[in-house]
Amino acid sequence: MSSYSDILYEVVDNVATITINRPERRNAFRAETLDELIDAFRAAEADREVGVIVLTGAGDKAFCAGGDIHWEEASDEAGAVQMARRTTILSLVMRGCGKPIIARVRGFAVGGGNELQMLCDLTVASEDSRFGQSGPKMGSVPVWWGTQLLPRMVGEKKAREIIFLCEQYTAREALDMGLINKVVPVEELDTTVRAWCDRMLTLSPQALRVAKISLNYESDQLWPSVLHGNQMISFIHGTEEFHEGTRAFLEKRPPEFGKFRK
Repeated sequence: MSSYSDILYEVVDNVATITINRPERRNAFRAETLDELIDAFRAAEADREVGVIVLTGAGDKAFCAGGDIHWEEASDEAGAVQMARRTTILSLVMRGCGKPIIARVRGFAVGGGNELQMLCDLTVASEDSRFGQSGPKMGSVPVWWGTQLLPRMVGEKKAREIIFLCEQYTAREALDMGLINKVVPVEELDTTVRAWCDRMLTLSPQALRVAKISLNYESDQLWPSVLHGNQMISFIHGTEEFHEGTRAFLEKRPPEFGKFRK
């Protein structure tokens, strides 16, 4: 566990806390981050002492800002395939984990970070949190459970708005649309998350496991969409159109996507 470079992992009073520890990048993930998250979730799943898992981000600026733009800018089609393999495994491990996973969100949960909080069973957010998707703004598409779960959570029309407009939403707006479970003042975030953990720790672990598997049944049938989407996105990543989005972000200018219209 001490060999992790991008995350922190600890178990206290039957709760495993996994923290993305890249605050200087707003906890954006790269290949190493995904590998370590996979390992940590597997460790928590296998640990009989653990009853509930909490996923969060270091610092007060972000839960997770999605894929690290510096990593993505240096990526090509082969890199996109490798990233898709990692994200697919991570989502398999999270959805297949029989223990409840709570996303503790403070700050930005955007792009892949929003998809990551959707993959958690429950989400508790502070009032200063922000949610949204940024794929088309960056020359990408949120096919890692964004296009699949958003319509089920917020409705078809709202999901299209979130993805097509790439706007950000306050925690209260996210709560009202059904994207998250609870919003609390910053000073109450940790106590609320701990209270939810303690409540579930009093319940039957096997009943919770079966409930999670059963609740996942319908959305599990969306796996082909995730797999097909990952294959299609690999044909976008590494293209000039994709890099126009990443370079524009790094250069702090509006992207010039008009020249790519067909």
